[in-house]
Amino acid sequence: MVTPWHQQIFALDAKYNAQRVNKLPSLGLYIYLINQLLKEKFCKDPKVCEKYLKLRSKLLFLRYGESLEQNSLGSHTTEEEKLEIKTQLHSIQRKSIAENFAFDGVHHVFDQHSMPVTMLKFANNDKSKLCCASLDGTLSICEAISTPPKVIALLQGHRKGVTALDWSISNDLIVSSSLDCTIRLWNVATEAAPAFLREVEDQQKAEVLCCGFIPINNNLVVAGNSQGLVQILNISTGIYTRGGSCKIGGKILSLTCEGSGGLVIWVGNDRGIIMSFQLEPGTGRLTKLRRVQEIGGMITSLSWRSWFSKDAPWPALLVSSAFNAVLLYHIVDNQGSLSLWTKYPIKHKQYFVRSTFGPQMETCLIATGSEDGTIHLLDSARQGKAIKVNRLEGHASPTLALCFNYDESLLASADHQGLII
Repeated sequence: MVTPWHQQIFALDAKYNAQRVNKLPSLGLYIYLINQLLKEKFCKDPKVCEKYLKLRSKLLFLRYGESLEQNSLGSHTTEEEKLEIKTQLHSIQRKSIAENFAFDGVHHVFDQHSMPVTMLKFANNDKSKLCCASLDGTLSICEAISTPPKVIALLQGHRKGVTALDWSISNDLIVSSSLDCTIRLWNVATEAAPAFLREVEDQQKAEVLCCGFIPINNNLVVAGNSQGLVQILNISTGIYTRGGSCKIGGKILSLTCEGSGGLVIWVGNDRGIIMSFQLEPGTGRLTKLRRVQEIGGMITSLSWRSWFSKDAPWPALLVSSAFNAVLLYHIVDNQGSLSLWTKYPIKHKQYFVRSTFGPQMETCLIATGSEDGTIHLLDSARQGKAIKVNRLEGHASPTLALCFNYDESLLASADHQGLII
């Protein structure tokens, strides 16, 4: 039931709708919170309601700045309070991106893997739970914020190196690919006893080099193998879908899905070719769309982002190429066509180095590993030397994998010796 109190909240929020759309175009979380609010028991104490509205007004102001209405805070906030809020906001805004991403130092070092770590991934919307894949044939799940941080599970069963992993949307499943020519599914819903659920052999009995859940349908997994085959697997049945296999040649080293639905998939191979595919989520059928080639080196990492910044409100694709470069592309149409936006020089010629977007949408942050053993943080909104925000040192060998948790409070990186920082 919508009460007058609820209507007051909606009216307050509506004053910031324009800023909210500019800074955060996906309103899914906001709609979810409103839905939860309507389910809460209504408070009849007018003082509590007034205090809540004041607090909500302050939070909206700190998050989005002035509303478009001149007196948006007037009815709930005194002039003294507004001055205090503006001072706090000015202090926040004065911090440069370099200051925000200066990092205080090493949080923890994990050394449970004896060979190169090929991929790191924090669980979805989770600050602490981190999964690591290694060429030693195991996956590990770490709790990064506990005191002390610890390894809470070791997933064993692959007979050769693990090349990639992905969490399901609900974080109860992990899929992994391996040089042993298989894809494995793990149940990690309970930390106490993660369990192996299913193993599926590659259709061509070839090494599986990358994998990922389809965002719109977590019953489907997309994978790429060393024979250039892109394939869709139904993990519920363990059967590859009819019409869900396409061959582009070379070795499929990396892939990414359009996160808003997974209807477009991009894959990259060792010949420097990126191919886009259309997916029918109901049937798992794949259709080739566009081909981008002559990048110059093997494509070791692909990352998609729905929009890049307020000044660049279009989807983007981040590409790590073993041609000493990280490349940023505009996605120009619904066919997955790409237009080169900018290129960053990074030492990368031999290893499977990965890069990633910063998850917070307010910044244009890119993080990438490199063969010089450092992590490079780049601000794509800048030009020239100002692009380089920070450089993190600590690894003694090429940094291969890296990942932010969802609020950017932690950055995990891993190297060729198996060390995770």
